[in-house]
Amino acid sequence: MAGTGPRTGYVLVLRLELSDVPGTLGRVTTAIGEDGGDIGDIDLVGQFGRKVVREVIVTCRNEAHAHELTAKAAAVEGVRVLEVGDRTFLAHQGGKLAVVSKLPLKSPDDLSVAYTPGVGRVSQAIAADPERVWDLTIKGNSVAVLTDGTAVLGLGSIGPAAALPVMEGKAALFKEFADIDAYPICVDVAGPEELVAVAKAIAPGFGGINLEDIAAPACFEVEERLRRELDIPVFHDDQHGTAVVVLAAMRNACRVVGKQLADLKVVVLGAGAAGIACARLLLHAGVRDLVAVDLGGILHPGRAAELDPQRRWLMEHSNPRGLAGGLDVALAGADAFVGVSGPGALPPALAATMAHRAIVFALANPVPEIVPDEVPPNVAVVATGRSDFPNQINNVLVFPGFFRGLLDARARTVTDDMKAAAAHGLASLVDDRELDADFVIPSVFDRRVAPAVSQAVQETVERTGLSRLVESG
Repeated sequence: MAGTGPRTGYVLVLRLELSDVPGTLGRVTTAIGEDGGDIGDIDLVGQFGRKVVREVIVTCRNEAHAHELTAKAAAVEGVRVLEVGDRTFLAHQGGKLAVVSKLPLKSPDDLSVAYTPGVGRVSQAIAADPERVWDLTIKGNSVAVLTDGTAVLGLGSIGPAAALPVMEGKAALFKEFADIDAYPICVDVAGPEELVAVAKAIAPGFGGINLEDIAAPACFEVEERLRRELDIPVFHDDQHGTAVVVLAAMRNACRVVGKQLADLKVVVLGAGAAGIACARLLLHAGVRDLVAVDLGGILHPGRAAELDPQRRWLMEHSNPRGLAGGLDVALAGADAFVGVSGPGALPPALAATMAHRAIVFALANPVPEIVPDEVPPNVAVVATGRSDFPNQINNVLVFPGFFRGLLDARARTVTDDMKAAAAHGLASLVDDRELDADFVIPSVFDRRVAPAVSQAVQETVERTGLSRLVESG
């Protein structure tokens, strides 16, 4: 099974003191390698008498494996472990972000322009015409990455302080892929009402708000209210970023298997934030036969009383054949499966009941609903959320370019039409020569991605009249 080898998330930095005796380095690298460590760079730090100090980089399977490899190295004759570092922790020392001034501050004249007294004139200009804030401040290129720390990655409700490294990483991706200045804002709030109040209070300083790692159902309420009450775009990436990539990949998977989106029988397993968003966007894009399944089984009218408003909406707009029962009922003869649930939720035997040339998107992370190596022969296209398998469904394909388009168009809100357009722009980057069962979505490092998504969003904002520029012009 995949996932048993070294993973780049666990990289040891070992500083070793070695006896200056031939073969010592070879013995320690052999000990590490025989225990499954993948040795990278080996640097000479210095020689001190009959001792040599070297720094050895080792990729490990996990933290426990790192401890094992350290012990193996220490057990080699003539070797002493001086320091043990984790490359990930070392990289995060002091945080991943910095604020850098765009103006020189080398003289009193520079200071008078950047700050007082010159800045007062700029503030007066904005007070007289509030729309000028978009041109005269950072607002037009800034996004707040806002979280309450209640659903961080796969770690759960670990709090706003523990969420900060993740939000820093998100901000770094905004800058790298779309040159957007994003700020991690991790807040300690009592619930949705306070989170909404915080977002509204900080909105004047930002061109958009990216909601991140907020648990359901609060994430639905927060996003819905902010979209109504703010005049800048609000986008919950955990929901809609996932949905956009899923739609883009589904369009191209249909090209591979020779089926039409409108003719697919689609099963969505998992009716949380991401699952509902994926289902809604697929329905918006033209899927007519979609069946949603959660822990209680298929969403159908007989379950209406137990469903929250979001799942009730999905129940009312899906399952046209009136199916009831579990995943086995939903999957029989289905053309496509979208899993946003948990590890191993799609047994191979159940996948075998799907239609010929079926599509499976197993997006649970780090362990998908079904491992690609185990899919039955009737499945033609497989996607996961992992980088070590083909067709990675990764939100970084969407949110940088999506916000770039929103900011450049000075959008007031986000709509399903914008998301569908972004998916189309993303899918169009895979041409007929490249299209393959193992390549239905571009790489996250394809530098065409953000501009293509941005252009699609910007054109839709302008076409639908949702730009501030329309009013100011």
